[in-house]
Amino acid sequence: MQNINEEKTKIMICAVDLGEYDVENSLDELTELVNTAGGEVVMRVTQKRPSFEKATCIGSGRLEEMAQICRDMEIDQIIFDHELTATQIRNIEDACGVHTIDRTMLILDIFAQRATTKEGKLQVSLAQYKYRLPRLAGMGINLSRQGGGIGTRGPGETKLETDKRHIRTRISALTEELKEIEKRREFHRKRRKKDGVLVCAITGYTNAGKSTLMNALTDAGVLEENKLFATLETTSRSIELEDGRTVMLVDTVGFIRRLPHHLVEAFKSTLEEAANADIILNVCDASDPDVCEKAKITTDLLHELGCDGIEIINVFNKCDMLENPEEIHMDENSVLISAKQNIGLENLLKMIKDKLSSDFVRTRILLPFDKCGLLNKIRIDGKVFSEEYIAEGISADVLIDNKIFHMFKEYVEQ
Repeated sequence: MQNINEEKTKIMICAVDLGEYDVENSLDELTELVNTAGGEVVMRVTQKRPSFEKATCIGSGRLEEMAQICRDMEIDQIIFDHELTATQIRNIEDACGVHTIDRTMLILDIFAQRATTKEGKLQVSLAQYKYRLPRLAGMGINLSRQGGGIGTRGPGETKLETDKRHIRTRISALTEELKEIEKRREFHRKRRKKDGVLVCAITGYTNAGKSTLMNALTDAGVLEENKLFATLETTSRSIELEDGRTVMLVDTVGFIRRLPHHLVEAFKSTLEEAANADIILNVCDASDPDVCEKAKITTDLLHELGCDGIEIINVFNKCDMLENPEEIHMDENSVLISAKQNIGLENLLKMIKDKLSSDFVRTRILLPFDKCGLLNKIRIDGKVFSEEYIAEGISADVLIDNKIFHMFKEYVEQ
């Protein structure tokens, strides 16, 4: 988002440090979010406190300083790194005279910009309505005076001002539409399982390179951008492993610190692709100083989504940007790659093959001509890679389901 004169929105970001997490790291991430939304952070304000100020989140003295800075630097917008109540937003705006939003509203705005499919737009709208409903009473005046800017995209504010009953009706309608889409998604999942299709979910922190990896393995043509939440929609593409098995790769929305609850709920059907996968790739940015912490955030969210018991491979991406790759802690469930430079992809595919429990056997068989009908059984439950007619019968390279392998033991070529 840019103004007509091509100048970016000047943003002040603020945080109250309660000692619960590293505020500076969190503000670094908030700065990235602002950049993704099209703004520019020109001032950071923090304050250590034992608890949030009920009326304004931040202390009154620091709020006066913020008001002066807003006047001196001509700040366009204030964004807090915490969720604010409607009353806090109104009080901060009254004190500073500047449009104010919080971290969750910023993330919702980015999602509103990035959503392109019907499902994505429905999910974002639902999350926005659910977030704004309890704040409606305190934000009525503010909403009526909001113009363009970060945090204002999505459902029209004038509708939100009408009454809560209308918003609850919209929430119900959106929920029903998403349920219909979820039914279709569940049908496809069941169909894949029935057809024996193996599913590999690509998860990870936002901007870790999931889409780049998807494109490197499948030529999927997914948008690649050095921005947070470049991809919101789920993309599925199939690849063939060296043992002949077909695996469906599913790209999912990226995770982030303190991912807003409403977004987790709205995107639950999309994120459940991971919970229903046979194997999960946890893609991490190996060049990020906080790579271990971000990998843990993803692991915790996967646990929350019910992914316990599913094999997880930690994929440390962007190894080409490392000065000392040996510093990355690797174990038997980890692999070092660069999706952009096509480094280590063969090792990754081999690890996927080894980790996936195999119900199939790849072998070469020689079927007498009077038994050639058995090839049809393999085509139904397995795969025929090649076949050659020779004097003794049909020589074929095949992938056979273990359940029917006993029928072919005597025909396996030595």
